[in-house]
Amino acid sequence: MIISSVRAGRLGPTVAGWFADRAGDRDDIHLDVLDLAEFPLPADMAVAPDTPSERLVRALGERLAAADGFVVVTPEYNHSYPAALKHLIDTYREQWFAKPVGFISYGGMSGGLRAVEHLRAVFAEQHAVTVRDVVSFHGAGAADFAADGRATTGAAPAAAAALLDRMGWWGRALRRARTVEPFQS
Repeated sequence: MIISSVRAGRLGPTVAGWFADRAGDRDDIHLDVLDLAEFPLPADMAVAPDTPSERLVRALGERLAAADGFVVVTPEYNHSYPAALKHLIDTYREQWFAKPVGFISYGGMSGGLRAVEHLRAVFAEQHAVTVRDVVSFHGAGAADFAADGRATTGAAPAAAAALLDRMGWWGRALRRARTVEPFQS
């Protein structure tokens, strides 16, 4: 799961924690949470070998490569998604190939859905498969989550269950496909 916002006061970790609790109830989904605020990628990707920046880029690439799929937690900023997420997507290539990508979005009246629509086109260019089912929090804030992490929005648990079902199915199907016939771009 990728938490894409790096802003101070962001809601992303709260939303991600809520979803991680839903995923924790299943034995077919195992989350590795990647918070982009903790992994500042260098702007200049021509980094010198064996420097902290190069080690960060390599380690992050290894984590992405090991994943069978991705759930992106994204706010909507200016009708799109955060720059830190775009930088992550563009920094790597084959790590995304033939893997499912699901979305949990939040922000404003659209609930982040405009960000999700932009991300679908970007991930298609990376040969990833985006999952139709989305969890979306419209006009959400910290007050929309109880102290124990429960979302106080009624439709969110059912949407999360659907997303987890689809991610599990696509993750297993595409892992088998990549094993039988490695993806070539």
